Amino acid sequence: MVAPGGGAGGGPSRWPAAEELDTVRKKVVEISGRDEQEVMVAACPYRICPLGAHIDHQGGVVTAMTINYGVLLGFVPSNGSEVLLHSGQFEGAIRFRVDDLQKPIDKPENINWGSYAKGAVSALQNSGYDLRKGIIGYISGVKGLDSSGLSSSAAVGIAYLLALEHVNDLVISPVDNIQLDKYIENKYLGLENGILDPSAILLSRYGYLTFMDCKTASPSYVCFSELNKSQQPQGQLPFKILLAFSGLQHNLPKKRGYNTRVSECKEAARALLHASGCEDTPNILCNVDPVVYETQKCVLEENLSRRAEHYLFEMKRVTKGRDAWAHGNLQELGQLISESGRSSILNYECGSKEMIQLYEILLKAPGALGARFSGAGFRGCCLAIVESDRAEDAAAYVRAEYEKAQPELVSRIPADRRVLVCEPGDSARVILPDPHLSS
Repeated sequence: MVAPGGGAGGGPSRWPAAEELDTVRKKVVEISGRDEQEVMVAACPYRICPLGAHIDHQGGVVTAMTINYGVLLGFVPSNGSEVLLHSGQFEGAIRFRVDDLQKPIDKPENINWGSYAKGAVSALQNSGYDLRKGIIGYISGVKGLDSSGLSSSAAVGIAYLLALEHVNDLVISPVDNIQLDKYIENKYLGLENGILDPSAILLSRYGYLTFMDCKTASPSYVCFSELNKSQQPQGQLPFKILLAFSGLQHNLPKKRGYNTRVSECKEAARALLHASGCEDTPNILCNVDPVVYETQKCVLEENLSRRAEHYLFEMKRVTKGRDAWAHGNLQELGQLISESGRSSILNYECGSKEMIQLYEILLKAPGALGARFSGAGFRGCCLAIVESDRAEDAAAYVRAEYEKAQPELVSRIPADRRVLVCEPGDSARVILPDPHLSS
């Protein structure tokens, strides 16, 4: 998707703001020596997943929306095949060529901030696309929000894909870009995630909840309160998104707890399918009939039974959540989100002591309708849906209570990033140069 130079999204929250775009463009001018009127910006928002936790890699149906924060990649085409990148978060420069063969990373410790750009080139190369031009770019995320369970890595990968496609005149659909980003994460970096993250970033629409069937890779959209005759005024939503940060950060490929859970889900599916005479069916839980689980769960070890139970009940929560969203029933939606969070702890068994403390604090915050972990649940942040007019009170409560519980961790988080009040966002896009910029 390509947007004109203003950068406004479809909703009332304008992201990226004009000053953010101006900062990124000026950095690219410094690096490249080019005119500011030539600088394009790939804007890739972070995402949340209200329902559908941990089931995308099993072919489940997940929900997603973006928020009004994200990654900005300012870029101009290079004069040849060279890629030159600088970062707002990391020192040094990354240089390589788009005609170099990019081999997958063999060890997690070899991943660095330039790996995602090389992964984007590798994904396009292996899909048969002809890359002739590189980019000169400056990439910047939101300080403190990387490695926080908001899919910042997918946002980075998609930003590089969009930029490379743009300068090479490649027209690639959002659905195809979902698979290209999945290649970056799965094949190039070695992370066994599904398509939730890129689907959310590439397909979200303001005012809608995106539902992605991860088995068929087919999206659908439900407008908030579309079945309720007393709908909200155009452009306004009656809730805010609260993000509360734990202070725990690590890179998923370097922490194998996530991949272990994926393997356990596959093993549970294999055992259930084998017990029901479906040995040749792919070993993912979306292929297991709920009746089969109820009749054959005795063949599972306790931990595998819990993984399967989380999947099956999370699918039911997604179905109920669709109806609640369509009717504008935030109380029911919030209850389902909180139930999802509890199942992540008890059945999927993710979340550290600190993350669980933060989740429980959010549940008690004034105006909170529902809460759960964001992302895989092993680090990062928790999210809550809160009543719009009580969002600031909720944020103040969570800041104070979590600091009491974890003063050392809180001290590591920038003061203005400990709890954020966010709004729903739009999809990733390339913002063309502003025609009003002076040369």
